[in-house]
Amino acid sequence: LETPTNPLLHVIDIAAVARTCATHKVLLAVDNTFATPYLQNPIELGADIVMHSTTKYIGGHSDALGGFVAVDRLELHDVLKFHQNAVGGVPGPFDCFLTLRGAKTLAIRMREHERNARAVADFLHAHREVERVYYPGLESHPQHRLAAVQMRGFGGIVSFTLKGPPDRARVFATKTRLFSLAESLGGVESLITHPAAMTHGSIPKEVREARGVTDGLLRLSVGIEAESDLIADLEDAMAASAVQVKTAPAS
Repeated sequence: LETPTNPLLHVIDIAAVARTCATHKVLLAVDNTFATPYLQNPIELGADIVMHSTTKYIGGHSDALGGFVAVDRLELHDVLKFHQNAVGGVPGPFDCFLTLRGAKTLAIRMREHERNARAVADFLHAHREVERVYYPGLESHPQHRLAAVQMRGFGGIVSFTLKGPPDRARVFATKTRLFSLAESLGGVESLITHPAAMTHGSIPKEVREARGVTDGLLRLSVGIEAESDLIADLEDAMAASAVQVKTAPAS
């Protein structure tokens, strides 16, 4: 399982799932990329395996590729290590260097990511042009209380939907200047993604929309820039997208 999930930030009760898995003798693996070890430790909650894309927050600078798997039992480690060696999944040495260097600042970066994400989520939540905000740190989030217990913070990812026609989200994503339009996340720089056309573009529309990934959804990876600059950029894009959608000729 993944928690928080991408891109709607659902929070899964790891301990509850772990108990069910233990009853049925099933291993539980958790993708902890969004939370990072700084904000959430799934093994302490009963998970058997934890996975991270180190390309994201752990590396933190959008300049290295990698991932890792962590376990707390030697026999499980030995099995996974054998398969890694047999398949040849060996990271590049320079990627390892960059990741180790990035990990040194993980704590301070995550504090800034979360501080800015909270400010952005509050701004969007109060904005008259926003339909809905997805962020575990908001009390309106359906799993806010679970996140507050399970995590030490709410992370740096914020998703939201705009009011107006679905095409407005695509327009909005092209109007930001500080938020770069890209699919990745977790770097020090802020990114904006239109999941319907990018990360989830290969999923049939009816399946995607049934799961909540609508054409109007946008995902923000909030970086560590100045909070006021981030909010100003979103405000400008809000105004620009409203004007363009309003003046666009009817199809």
